[in-house]
Amino acid sequence: MSLTKRERRIRIKSRIRKKISGTAETPRLSVFRSNKHIYAQLIDDNVSKTIVAASSKEKSIASGEKTDKKQQARLVGKLFAERANAANVTNVTFDRNGYLYHGRIKEFAEATRKGGIKF
Repeated sequence: MSLTKRERRIRIKSRIRKKISGTAETPRLSVFRSNKHIYAQLIDDNVSKTIVAASSKEKSIASGEKTDKKQQARLVGKLFAERANAANVTNVTFDRNGYLYHGRIKEFAEATRKGGIKF
C-alpha cells in the first residue's frame, strides 16, 4: 500500500528534523505552506521560542494587488528577510518542513537570500 502525500511529507519531515535544530546563533527557518498561504518563522529550539515570523495573511501582503502563489512567496520572503535583519539574524538553518525544494518553497528561499539571509 502506498503512502498518501501527507504521510510521505511527514516521513520526510521527521528525517530532516533529526539532523537540524536552531540555536541562538543560527536559528531554524521553518516554512509551512497551505493551499492558499505560506508561513515562515525563525525558531530558537534551545529555548523553544519564535524570534521572527511572517506570512501571506498579513495585511501588507494580503491587502495588495491580486498575485499568484509564487509571487506571494517572494513577498513573504522579502518581508521575512527585512524582519530577520532587524532582529540582527543573518545566518539560519533552512527547514523546508518535508516539502520539495521547488515552486513556492524555492521562491521563498531565493527571496530570503536576496534579502541578505545566509543558509
